[in-house]
Amino acid sequence: MTVDDFFAGHPEARAVHEAVQSAVEAIGPTRMRIGKSQVGFSREHPFAATWRPEQYLRRASAPLVLSVYLRRRDASPRWKEVVEPKPGRFTHHLELSSAKEIDDFVRARLAEAWKEAG
Repeated sequence: MTVDDFFAGHPEARAVHEAVQSAVEAIGPTRMRIGKSQVGFSREHPFAATWRPEQYLRRASAPLVLSVYLRRRDASPRWKEVVEPKPGRFTHHLELSSAKEIDDFVRARLAEAWKEAG
């Protein structure tokens, strides 16, 4: 599957994903893996992913969700949800409606996750 396949028919989600991808690539070398459910970013370990919530939710409020994997729970109210799938590993979900939302906060969390994944 390609990025084009994943985002076919979803131009808003694609535009936001491209902004996330740009932010990730500005941090350093990264592998990108496109699956049926998400586009994942990794180094030695995965550190972030984008996905279309409308695939899973009846009423998605944003075209794209960014999931960032950190070794700590970030208390920011910007996160839609934070879960701890494994002890000491926290997945932070952020709904994104536009590329403008990829700001210093998002870039800093991506950089932290990138560093931890390496």
